[in-house]
Amino acid sequence: MDPELLIRTFPRLYHMAHVDAWDGICRHGLLSTCALLDLFEINGAHRHQIEMCQRKRCVIIEHPVYGRAVIRDNMPMDDIGLRRALKGMTPSEWYRLLNGKVFFWLTEERLAKLLSAGAYRSSEHCVLTINTRSLVERHADKVWLCPMNSGCTKPFPHPRSIDIFRRIADYPFDHWRRRKGGARKAIVELAVDGAVSDITALVEAVAVQNQKGVLREVWSRADSTANV
Repeated sequence: MDPELLIRTFPRLYHMAHVDAWDGICRHGLLSTCALLDLFEINGAHRHQIEMCQRKRCVIIEHPVYGRAVIRDNMPMDDIGLRRALKGMTPSEWYRLLNGKVFFWLTEERLAKLLSAGAYRSSEHCVLTINTRSLVERHADKVWLCPMNSGCTKPFPHPRSIDIFRRIADYPFDHWRRRKGGARKAIVELAVDGAVSDITALVEAVAVQNQKGVLREVWSRADSTANV
């Protein structure tokens, strides 16, 4: 896939975080679960439980220097569904794979679907809107594209393996466009290895949202620029 086609088709990306996450993101960047565990020096059995198992609820971690952070649950998938869906990997390996990446939705429709999901619709969330061109230009070598929701096995565990993630140049965009019925449906997830340490340079807006929409604006690049 041509990066310019990716940018034209999906000019913005969306990341849903814990409602209180923005201050930590500003300080440390947008970290994957694994990167956050590294930063907070979480090891041993506690790390294994967070990194390689299903999290049925959010997990709070603390550090004497870095303070407090919340790792979100991964309720939309479970071991039973993953055992049915996975090829060549165990559920623990899959959890670890996903926990090593930062994930973005490519359309507002996908974001709205997650905000309305049963596990999340009663809560408020911090939503980051990111400029796709800026992220791709800075991090193309760490970007993966995926044609499905890799972290969901409900209501049906669709087959998956590590091969569903492809680099931009290797992504079969035309295949998935034809199969799914449109360019905007051809990619479901964009993932970045490890962390996006410079995320504050890429964000266009930050808002607190729930399933009904934006509740309050936290930060806007347009407002920030206007006040300079």
